Amino acid sequence: MSTKKVTIQVTGSGILQDDVIMLGEGVLKALKIPSGRPLQLQFGSYRREVTVIPVPRYDGLRLNQTVASKTGLVPRSVLRVSYRASSHTLRLGPYISVMVSQDYPDQPDRPFGSITMFCQELVHACRKQGAYVSFFTPEDIGAVTGYMKGWVYDEGWKKTVLPIADVVNNRLTSRKLENKPSVQHFMKEVKSLYGTHTFNEKFLDKNEVFDALKSIPTLKRVLPESHLLKASSMLKTMCQRYPVIFLKPVRGSLGKGIIRVSRQPDGSFMTLATSVGGTRKQTYASLDKLYASMSGKMKTTRYQIQQGLTLIDNSGRPVDFRALVQKNKTGKWSVTSIVARIAGGSHYVSNLARGGSLSTVKEAVSKTQLSSSAKASAYAGLHSAALDIAKGIESAIPAHFGELGIDLALDTSGRVWLLEVNSKPSKNDNTPLSESKIRPSVKAMLEYSTYLAGF
Repeated sequence: MSTKKVTIQVTGSGILQDDVIMLGEGVLKALKIPSGRPLQLQFGSYRREVTVIPVPRYDGLRLNQTVASKTGLVPRSVLRVSYRASSHTLRLGPYISVMVSQDYPDQPDRPFGSITMFCQELVHACRKQGAYVSFFTPEDIGAVTGYMKGWVYDEGWKKTVLPIADVVNNRLTSRKLENKPSVQHFMKEVKSLYGTHTFNEKFLDKNEVFDALKSIPTLKRVLPESHLLKASSMLKTMCQRYPVIFLKPVRGSLGKGIIRVSRQPDGSFMTLATSVGGTRKQTYASLDKLYASMSGKMKTTRYQIQQGLTLIDNSGRPVDFRALVQKNKTGKWSVTSIVARIAGGSHYVSNLARGGSLSTVKEAVSKTQLSSSAKASAYAGLHSAALDIAKGIESAIPAHFGELGIDLALDTSGRVWLLEVNSKPSKNDNTPLSESKIRPSVKAMLEYSTYLAGF
């Protein structure tokens, strides 16, 4: 379907009636839009019958203040317009909404806290590409009647009433918020009532990911042995099998709560646990005593037990990799970026929140003991594994994902391993924010949203 970009202009109600819009003559001809007859104007869930008046030597779209307030469109918005002759529908879009965890209305310059710059970047990208974006929190969801509250940008952030968008990107960072009945109801209702596409619909549990991917033969090579820890017998079996194992909270993030267990020469077991102040070390005479010490935690936290790997390191600091894999403008998975993450001095996990630092893949592997051939093929191996894992997640887990943060590692032989998959990847994990440049990750998210919306 062909589309044309138009700039929205808003006129006073006295100049233009509610059911009349003015559209550039060139746009009408290019899209074969009939003038002077009633059409359906559609923007997200907003629909209204209008008559189109052609305007010579003009490439914009004019509508009156009443219609603008009902659509939430701000003047000088740049949108695409498409025409479907079979239903006489004139569509404006794509219209994208991003669901965020929290807003701060008393901070007009930073209404979304630390992710305000990302939101601003997305507004800028939409204006360049011809799209519209709004932002909302679970608190903004009301009874679904085709409207909701949300934030738009018009020479400053403002909150207004908006239609339901063509596409919703779930950027909630809290499982508790995501599981609220109102949020779950909203995501189901907008799909069924308005055909809204929602992506990154849910958080992924570590165990869910590994169990799902185990069923795919081509991925077995990248999966360390992993199980849900249910009994001390499982701990004993894994510790007999491997000199080092990891216990990871199934729903953890940012490296929180990970416990490294290593067998010592005297038969005891040493644990290293991530904590706020650094790493806490303890020694247990037996695995029964270690398991007993965890019984309290296991009442509230489920753990994944995972094979320890002999990973490459940089001067004794473990190195792993974060691949950002996103759906592209044709709806296919594509690798947007891969960065190396080097653990902080006192940590064995590489998360930036725990003092880790970023590097290019080439630079990181050049400082390791890998063979020359393993160094040369490292990026290609990580790239291939990331794509295969994203496709595997899509085929094995029944949910719609548009972007995944895939954490990978290389062992000392150069073999690629999967560490975990994050369905809400941070927007600060790949490249730094810039006020003038739109990052590839933001561009990809917008292009996939445009594809989903049908523009």
